Amino acid sequence: MLKKFTMVDEAFICEVCNNTVKPLGYTARDHCPLCLCSKHVDINPGDRQANCGGILLPIAIENFKKTYKIIYKCERCGIIKRNVMARDDNMDLIIKIMSNPVKID
Repeated sequence: MLKKFTMVDEAFICEVCNNTVKPLGYTARDHCPLCLCSKHVDINPGDRQANCGGILLPIAIENFKKTYKIIYKCERCGIIKRNVMARDDNMDLIIKIMSNPVKID
């Protein structure tokens, strides 16, 4: 079964760093480009069906095609999620996370 993807590219204010995050314009914005945090609101990308609402903290980075995926762990329920990095993401923070990854269970 293919994963469902609902395109939701909207502005938001990051609940972690208070950064005003603008839409990407080329794909769905799903995390803050400054602190890389996200919010656990989806079961499938963009569906807004998760009832958790916890903060998804970036814990590791993995290679994905010609870019990277940010691996998140929800601080509330512990679920692991992956999101493709955006062009405007904080590369210094991505490198820092790559240098000190957390073990993924």
